Amino acid sequence: MRRLFATLVLTSLLVFSFSSAPLVSATVQRKTSKTPAPPLSLASQRGVNTITTAQLKDYLSFIASDVMEGRDTPSRGLDTTAQFLAVNLSRWGLKPAGDDGSYFQKIALSRALIDKAETRVQLDSQNLALGDDYIPFARPAEVPATQLVFAGNGWFVKSKNIDAYKGVDAKGKLAVIFAPPNAYPRGIASSDLTGKRGEDWMNAAEYAQKQGVAGIVLIPDFQYLANWDRNRARITERGTMRVDKFQSPPGAQIPQIVVSPRIANALFQGERQNATSIFESIYAGQLPDPFALNPDKKLAMSVKVKSESATTQNVVAVFEGSDAVLKNEYVALGAHYDHVGVGIPVNGDAIYNGADDDGSGTTALLAMAEALAKASVRPKRSVLFVWHAGEEKGLWGSRYFTDYPTIPLDRIVTQLNIDMIGRSKKEGDTNPRNRELSGPNEIYVIGSRMMSTELGELTEMVNKQYLSLTYDYRYDNPTDPNRFFFRSDHYNYARKGIPIVFFFDGEHEDYHRPADSVDKIDFQKMEKIARTIYLTLWEVANRPARPKVDKQLPAQLTRG
Repeated sequence: MRRLFATLVLTSLLVFSFSSAPLVSATVQRKTSKTPAPPLSLASQRGVNTITTAQLKDYLSFIASDVMEGRDTPSRGLDTTAQFLAVNLSRWGLKPAGDDGSYFQKIALSRALIDKAETRVQLDSQNLALGDDYIPFARPAEVPATQLVFAGNGWFVKSKNIDAYKGVDAKGKLAVIFAPPNAYPRGIASSDLTGKRGEDWMNAAEYAQKQGVAGIVLIPDFQYLANWDRNRARITERGTMRVDKFQSPPGAQIPQIVVSPRIANALFQGERQNATSIFESIYAGQLPDPFALNPDKKLAMSVKVKSESATTQNVVAVFEGSDAVLKNEYVALGAHYDHVGVGIPVNGDAIYNGADDDGSGTTALLAMAEALAKASVRPKRSVLFVWHAGEEKGLWGSRYFTDYPTIPLDRIVTQLNIDMIGRSKKEGDTNPRNRELSGPNEIYVIGSRMMSTELGELTEMVNKQYLSLTYDYRYDNPTDPNRFFFRSDHYNYARKGIPIVFFFDGEHEDYHRPADSVDKIDFQKMEKIARTIYLTLWEVANRPARPKVDKQLPAQLTRG
């Protein structure tokens, strides 16, 4: 099977390498024509016409093919995609800007695997079934039979008068909380988190540690329960992947398990309130007061974890600018080239191809690199290309690059992020899941004015002078309940003080599903958006001064 995979990939790479040879440029045509040709337009000189629907379709058909197996982080499909990007960057003459003279910035990972044979959770005398009754967090835990307290949603938020442990002694006990794992609980938004972290607000894990809690028993929300099988497979079969350099010191992570409705009911049987009434109160916007559970009721957990090493990589390249001074500054272009891999089959298809998310952005960046290489002029500033890995895992690649940059971050004048630009809402589409999908001539623009008025004006000016797409700013809002500003790689550049623009077509019916496939892509839209972003990078690159940062990020956007 591996030999067949390698043969298919090698064949594909060869086909792309030799079938996409440069077309004869207008400059060459002028030299060979007997009649002098008129001067090239500025856009043509800059190579914008190199970006075509046919080119985009060729590249995306490879990147989002079944052969890439959904480009999970890490995976052989993601590694093959990285090699495909590097091969093309090399033949177009872009400089490697990764580690050790390569195009790859290596990221060391560890996979934590639950040792199912050695993991035990017991409620009183009842042994709970791993995967059915509970799903443990993939971290070692050893908690003997211990009393429990109900602690609401687990949070402390002074601005909302939320104190999960008010009036109860939780030290050395297990806290039972109703909240989605690793997310804001119902009734708390980022805008509520004012003041100093650790004093004015704390999340469930932080507050539990401050209270001396022995561990957390999570009762999840409807979304987690609806995806119970997928979450079980992710944790107990595939393991939990982590970036080594992001890990907290041992002991800083509190033991946690997520329990099923059956166990939730058992925990609150005979208590002051049952699980159903607590659940209903929370969803009605009323957070019940904390209380201690029956002292005779105890839970023990022993979670054993095995660890194995892995690696992934960002793909990083530079197209050097023409100005002797300005070439030391960079306009950064970013897209994530990973997706979610192979998952639960839907209509018999288990490969989540990620053609739009974010094969479209990955391909657009590749097309822009080719356009720069084939242009008859060079931008004054250099252009930094970063294809980020692990965005789907929590913005890993962009966090890693901005924490451990391969070029000085203070030389990046702007970051333009592309994450989903290939889908269009068709006329007459009444599917509610496509309600917010942008149309064939529009795109959502996020963040262009949040740090730099000048960058926002420049972005609009380029669009109006070129293709005049509809720029929709509805998500360009610190209080956007979708939290799109936090959900793609531009965020990690913004938190370092780099002004950003994020281009996004909107969520749709195939978001994070196997049907996010190449046949659903509107390549004409993709071409228009890619060309417009490309000319935007040129405008930034040729400005005498970098876009001025004249605003601080709104407070709501400085916390993830």
